[in-house]
Amino acid sequence: MAKLQSIPKEDNYLHKGLRKQLVQTLRNKGIKDEKVLTAIDNIPRHFFLDPAFERLAYEDRAFPIVASQTISHPYTVAYQTQLLEIQKYDKVLEIGTGSAYQACVLAEMGITLFTIERQRELYDYITDFFFIKKYLNIKRFYGDGFEGLPSFGPFDKILITCGAPFIPPKLLQQLKPGGIMVIPIGDDGKQKMTKITKDKEGKLYKQEMGDFSFVPMLQGKNSV
Repeated sequence: MAKLQSIPKEDNYLHKGLRKQLVQTLRNKGIKDEKVLTAIDNIPRHFFLDPAFERLAYEDRAFPIVASQTISHPYTVAYQTQLLEIQKYDKVLEIGTGSAYQACVLAEMGITLFTIERQRELYDYITDFFFIKKYLNIKRFYGDGFEGLPSFGPFDKILITCGAPFIPPKLLQQLKPGGIMVIPIGDDGKQKMTKITKDKEGKLYKQEMGDFSFVPMLQGKNSV
C-alpha cells in the first residue's frame, strides 16, 4: 500500500468500466449473489492499492500491502462473502481487517461490522484511510483475533480472512445459534475454505468448500 497522501482519490469512468468487467468475471467464476456483486461494483478497489497497481486493481489477483500482508483476490472476497449469506442488519465479526477492502464490501451490504486487526502498523494505517470513514457501520479494533470480541457478541456471522490452523473455540462461542462462520483452515499457505453453521440448538455443521491460500492467522498482537 502507498503512503496515504499518494493514494488515488478519483474514481473515473475508466475505473467504473473496469469494475463492470470484474463483476462479469466473478459471475463467470460462479458468484451468484447479486448483493455481493453490487457491493464490489460500488467500491473503488484501486483506492486500497499503491498507485503503481492502479490499472491492475480490477484484475482478479492479490497484491501486497502494509506489514507483509496482502489484499485478497476479488474472487476470494466475493466467494467468502457469498458463503456468509449476508442479510441486511446482520451483526458480523471479521478477523483480519487487512486493507479493509473486505470490510468495506461487507459494510456496503448494510450490516454492522466489527473487525479486528493484530498488526499495529496496518491498524494505524487504516485509521487514517479516507475511504473507510464513509462507513460508520464499521467498528475497528486492534487485538487478537483468536479471542474475538466477547463483549460485543454474539454475532450473526463470523468471517476469518487468514489461514487458521484450527477453528478457534472462542469464536465458535461468539457465533449465534442460526449463525454462519466462514474460515480457511490449514497450514503452509494452503487452506480448505470451510463453512460452519450453528443450528438453533447449538449443533455445528461443517462443509469444506475448496482450496485457497491465505497469510497465516497468528495469535496475540504485533505492536511493531
